[in-house]
Amino acid sequence: MNVRPYRTINRKKTKEIKVGKVSVGGNSQISVQSMTNTLTTDIKATINQINSLEEAGADIVRVSCPDKSSTKALKDITREVKVPIVADIHFHYKRAIEAAEMGASCLRINPGNIGTNERIIEVIKAAKDNNCSIRIGVNAGSLEKKLLEKYREPCPEALVESAQYNIKILEDNDFYNFKISVKSSDIFLTVKAYKKLSENCDYPLHLGVTEAGGLLTGSIKSSIGIGQLLMDGIGDTIRVSLSSDPVDEVKAGYEILKSLGIRSRGVNIISCPSCARQAFPVIETVKELEKKLAHIKKPINLSIIGCVVNGPGEAAQTDIGLTGGGQDSNLLYLSGIPHTKVPSSKIIDRVVELVEEKIKEKN
Repeated sequence: MNVRPYRTINRKKTKEIKVGKVSVGGNSQISVQSMTNTLTTDIKATINQINSLEEAGADIVRVSCPDKSSTKALKDITREVKVPIVADIHFHYKRAIEAAEMGASCLRINPGNIGTNERIIEVIKAAKDNNCSIRIGVNAGSLEKKLLEKYREPCPEALVESAQYNIKILEDNDFYNFKISVKSSDIFLTVKAYKKLSENCDYPLHLGVTEAGGLLTGSIKSSIGIGQLLMDGIGDTIRVSLSSDPVDEVKAGYEILKSLGIRSRGVNIISCPSCARQAFPVIETVKELEKKLAHIKKPINLSIIGCVVNGPGEAAQTDIGLTGGGQDSNLLYLSGIPHTKVPSSKIIDRVVELVEEKIKEKN
């Protein structure tokens, strides 16, 4: 389908950096990230989870490194996985150095919390020596004490000032291979901070609403916050932070990008909420199709509409469409053209079959 003018997003051009093999910023596609929740020292479990995240579409995966045993485990982990690994570091500068040496592609740090300037220089040197990028991770829940004293509470100005302070530290040490985040659990604070930061720098931005909540509430909060910023052309990589299976974060991230026409992956199902007009059980049908088509990675649009009010119109815009019809006579469309009638009992099998056929045609 052609992109309509009213759906155009004018993305801000930022500097391009490398997180392992993945480009972030510049003209690069917006990447999707997640983070493991296994013990990093449980190497097998962590590798399995990273592989699951990659299978779901994660471009970059972050791993927590709270102690020396965790950074040591990175050596085996990074050797066994394909996606770039970001080492999550807080306070302990030696963990950052170890992570860079053990194969991490990026260090998530807050330079202001690392300690003395000498320690920061050591971390930057390790990043340079090991071709490792850095993410400046500013968070409303862990702002520097002096900023909290100055502003009395987390606010957009405080988050941006923290980011600018940390940017200067890296720039003063001739390091530019970094991206930035200014996250909060508050949507308004998050959006305003990112907009303000975007006006003041051209480094790539990592978007997210931190500690957003469970699967439903967190996905909604993240969609509102991240979605607003993306629509304004702000953002180069995203993470949806959920108290849920990390794979759900990747799925939610792609749904946000798909909804805005930025990236497509897998089956995009357009379906009605169902009502008394439905000619087949829409809700149950969609649930079953989501399960049976979860393995599809190629982008394809599918409309499942229970009656003829909106069915034909939606079918005209999708690869495969289904419109409910009377007397157990539902109509399937291919590329907007009526194809064949199908009884309700055969809908799922027939739609899955057509999707598989379409995917083969696209390969």
